[in-house]
Amino acid sequence: MVAIDVGGRKFELPQLFSRAALRQGVGGVPPTALVMAGIVSLQLGQALATRLFAATGPAGVVSLRLLFAGVVLLVFWRSALRIRRSALPVVLAYGSVLALMNVAFYEAIARIPLGIAATIEFLGPLGVALAGSRRWIDPVWAVLAGGGVLLLTQADGPVVWTGIVLALIAAALWAAYILLGAKLGETTSGGGGLALAMAFGGLIVAPFGIAGAGTALLEPTVLLAGFGVALLSSVLPYSVELEALRRIPPRVFGVLMSLEPAVAALAGVLVLNQALNLPQWGGIACVVAASIGATRMAKA
Repeated sequence: MVAIDVGGRKFELPQLFSRAALRQGVGGVPPTALVMAGIVSLQLGQALATRLFAATGPAGVVSLRLLFAGVVLLVFWRSALRIRRSALPVVLAYGSVLALMNVAFYEAIARIPLGIAATIEFLGPLGVALAGSRRWIDPVWAVLAGGGVLLLTQADGPVVWTGIVLALIAAALWAAYILLGAKLGETTSGGGGLALAMAFGGLIVAPFGIAGAGTALLEPTVLLAGFGVALLSSVLPYSVELEALRRIPPRVFGVLMSLEPAVAALAGVLVLNQALNLPQWGGIACVVAASIGATRMAKA
């Protein structure tokens, strides 16, 4: 299993791709570049998903993303799909949380800028890290992150509080996702469990996506864009990040991942033309600094 360090706490993640396959494609790329490529890929996928909302709605995009990603992973891990009956509840719970987390986040970015939503959602893993630690400095990171969220609400116009609340719900679900991911890694081997969970999550959301978008989900351009979202937001980030984890210390990986809210904000500005004011950029910086601080100062 591969362990990811989040604020000093290590969580095992199921391997989505074999190391041999990854080495063939990205073995010569520096691991820091792989991590950044994964972050950029994820945020570009989120930006592309936002472009699809007009045609399918957030639930429709989530349906396409999870179903396509699930199919890709099921095909890849078809030899590892046998799991113990005792692991089935974990797989189903993981898939359910995955689906709800993505719906909440996509509903959030339908209302507020991508950078703000991604920064608030990042409170999930940061909260898990701080909740499991008893260091004297941890309240400093919590206050810094909380101050960052307050700055994020300093919009030039009316604040869309429903988007803020949905991003907070996504953050809570991300925390649950991390904890369930550790449990999934303990009860399954390879990527079979994750493939089944991903597909199950897609099936959960599909009825809502169909109800909202109808036959628009079957349009060739929508299907192609949905497949692109699945590759950019799920398949590619997992593959390159897990290969990076093989070659760099988990804590270094955690620090690099702390840059994700800033990359999301840049993607929102460059791809979606979502302008942020100075206080909001300051809020993003606060959350990034809190995450880096919690990760770097964690005990080994």
